[in-house]
Amino acid sequence: MKLLFSGAAFIALLSLSATTMAQKVKLKDGDFSPLKSETEVNIEFTYNNMGVGKYKDEADYLEKKRADYNKKEDGRGDVWVKAWVSDRQGVFEPKFIELFSKYSNMSESKTAKYTIIFNTWFTEPGYNIYISRENAKISGDAVIVETANRNKVLATITVEKAPGRTFGGYDYDTGSRLAESYASAGKALAKFIKDK
Repeated sequence: MKLLFSGAAFIALLSLSATTMAQKVKLKDGDFSPLKSETEVNIEFTYNNMGVGKYKDEADYLEKKRADYNKKEDGRGDVWVKAWVSDRQGVFEPKFIELFSKYSNMSESKTAKYTIIFNTWFTEPGYNIYISRENAKISGDAVIVETANRNKVLATITVEKAPGRTFGGYDYDTGSRLAESYASAGKALAKFIKDK
């Protein structure tokens, strides 16, 4: 029994390692060294030109999901689309900020000298249907600008394939999977800025 548990634990650990290793963070251009002396940073979010899963345009994805859910239950698709959008400010962005702050030692402040604008340009919502699953993941660019002069861009950092999966696999809700993707992205970006 002990051997079976350790084997299962080992496989779970390998799976977690593979997921973590798939995430990539790289400097596209510029220099973010001025952030290293800061204790505060403003963080904003955009979702411009975002593809979702196999859809190049988020609007097409939302219309398909709305129609599918409304066929099953009248109005359910409309509720789902509202939740998809409201989860950004209510869940995803706070998770990103929480983990970024924790690992960068910079608190979030609207009056900070610098602003990070994180634009999510790809979302894979994933799924979990008990017998089969695909983890959520997001990709985005973190553009670092002067808060008082948004045209002054210091650097652009890309975060690709930030994974989203809850421990234990009880993430049947799209929002909970994506919240973990934003947490992963915030943590990875913070560590990249702090370590480089």
